Amino acid sequence: MKYQLIIPALCLIPIVAISGCGGSGGTGSSNDPEPIGDACIVERDNLIQSIRTELDTLATSTDFTLLIESNDGRQLEHNRGASTKATSYRSASTSKMVTAAVILSLVEKGTLSLQDKPQDYIETWPEFGNLSEISLAHLLSFTSGVSDEALCVNLPNSDFESCVSTTLSNNLQNEEAGGESFYYSSSHLQVAGLMAVKASELSSWQAIFDQFKSESALFSQSYYDLPSLENPRLAGGMHWTGLEYFEFLNALFNESILTTELIQQMTQDQISSATIDNSPAFDGLNEDWHYGFGSWIECHSTEFNCSEVTRVSSPGAYGAYPFIDYEHGYFGILAREGALGTFTEGYSVFDSVSGKLEQWAAKTCQ
Repeated sequence: MKYQLIIPALCLIPIVAISGCGGSGGTGSSNDPEPIGDACIVERDNLIQSIRTELDTLATSTDFTLLIESNDGRQLEHNRGASTKATSYRSASTSKMVTAAVILSLVEKGTLSLQDKPQDYIETWPEFGNLSEISLAHLLSFTSGVSDEALCVNLPNSDFESCVSTTLSNNLQNEEAGGESFYYSSSHLQVAGLMAVKASELSSWQAIFDQFKSESALFSQSYYDLPSLENPRLAGGMHWTGLEYFEFLNALFNESILTTELIQQMTQDQISSATIDNSPAFDGLNEDWHYGFGSWIECHSTEFNCSEVTRVSSPGAYGAYPFIDYEHGYFGILAREGALGTFTEGYSVFDSVSGKLEQWAAKTCQ
């Protein structure tokens, strides 16, 4: 079977006190009809309470924080247990979206091009054969064919560049051309990251990330430190706080980082003509999602048939779920760190209230 896998804040809704916005002003007389705006606010407050109650009572294995913002700037925060928006969590695959954005920031500068090939920057990369034909775009969309992971990607004492060489050795027998097959694997981003290091002429991925942090004012307390700073796993080696990731999603949603064109490429289907050889979305959620650059393109259908992008996400193996919902005009993150492999549980927590969150996002009460 072949799978064909977006303003200033008007009102803030804090976790304890909920304040309305958009209601009518003036005192009026006792005979005046109740303003529609006030009725809307009451409805919205009741909806928020319903969301909180559901999140507090559902069965889940670990604490979490939910941070949401609508396209008119309203925010909703809910903490369960000891989790807060300042809690530092291991990223797992949520770092894929961040890594893609960091590399695309170099594309925006002209340091890299999506058509660049690994051998343009990596001396040991083959000049002939299928591996010589893959591009940065193939690497960011996981269609490069560089699918076999090297053990060193998980070893803290390994050298980043040497580990990429080992990854190359593991994939020399690749028989698929770039773009033919989608395979969810960390190897693609390791190669793309080394291309970025070489093209930028900086000393390491951490130096690239430090530059991105300085220029964007994002992720000031975050690091790619797993398995180590010297050998970061770009597909899943960050530590971040929920607030930091939330601010990153805000920047993407409001296009305050990257160009509109690059964000569109990042969040559009890049694998429509590829076969799906490895997809945790299908294996874990039975969802036939496609992929952009470092992010899933969600399509809730038995077989991918979405003509427009409705929601993009980058769920992690510990159950964190960052997303941008273009269809309903809101974005956010469920920040948590459960056991390894509980990404389906994290998604289920979000999904249990997603319908009500869509209603909340729509209630502008103007």
